[in-house]
Amino acid sequence: MMTFPIPVVPFKPSIGPGSQPLDEVLVTLDVPNDVHAYRPPVSELDAPPEVAGPALAFLKTLLAELRETPFSPLQVVRFSLLDYPPAVRAEIHELLGEGEVSVLTAGDLRAQETAFTGIWRIRGEGIDDVEASSFPLALRELAMARAMPAAAAPEPPADLMNAPALYHEIRSLSAIWRAGREAHIVNLSLLPATPDDLAWLDEQLGRISFSILSRGFGNCRITATALPHVWWVQYFNNMEKLILNSLEIVDIPAVALAAQEDYDETIVRLDEWIVSIESALDD
Repeated sequence: MMTFPIPVVPFKPSIGPGSQPLDEVLVTLDVPNDVHAYRPPVSELDAPPEVAGPALAFLKTLLAELRETPFSPLQVVRFSLLDYPPAVRAEIHELLGEGEVSVLTAGDLRAQETAFTGIWRIRGEGIDDVEASSFPLALRELAMARAMPAAAAPEPPADLMNAPALYHEIRSLSAIWRAGREAHIVNLSLLPATPDDLAWLDEQLGRISFSILSRGFGNCRITATALPHVWWVQYFNNMEKLILNSLEIVDIPAVALAAQEDYDETIVRLDEWIVSIESALDD
């Protein structure tokens, strides 16, 4: 999973990739020193056999499906847990653990990555799924369903610096963006922008109740704007200081996605975890 983006260079008022040429200025960021590493789930493994047995059998079925299903950004392995008794469902969730990425929406649909990167717990009204994917498909579709607001921004205040031109670029790119294109990133931390610029830009882009938190490298908070494909991506260090503030025009920001190498590693880690559980249960 991608951890920290390469800074994008200062903005010039033109549209499209390459509109922000390289400026030979060294910028040092106060980056976090706490980087996520895999840790096995913590479990007491004290469930009774009628609970532990079906939960372990589910993990084996999940592993078998992962091995049989090639990784693809839109390829998913999904199981509903609704047919399992509540105690078995709780044991499955405990055995899968909790990972670094969580997703919240305005409704009750939400997702939590497990300790195994690319395996998600997805819950909502009538939903209790375990899904293996780069990002939960139902939540991806919800994010992609945003429609372009009819009205553009009103006449900006005269004392703004770069915000009006930047807003025009972002809105224009949002209108023509298509799924699957490479991300266009505007690094606001490197731009000459006043607090009034950023406040006005935030107000005009709007925000919807769709947020992603990734704790893989400090805290990365990702919030969907009201414009299709446009996201605020903000990195905070361990002291909750904002160290990187950017806008991304993309399907889903890469920091929230599982990649091929994550998928491959998860298969290895899940296999090891199953062996550990079996060993503990046999003792």
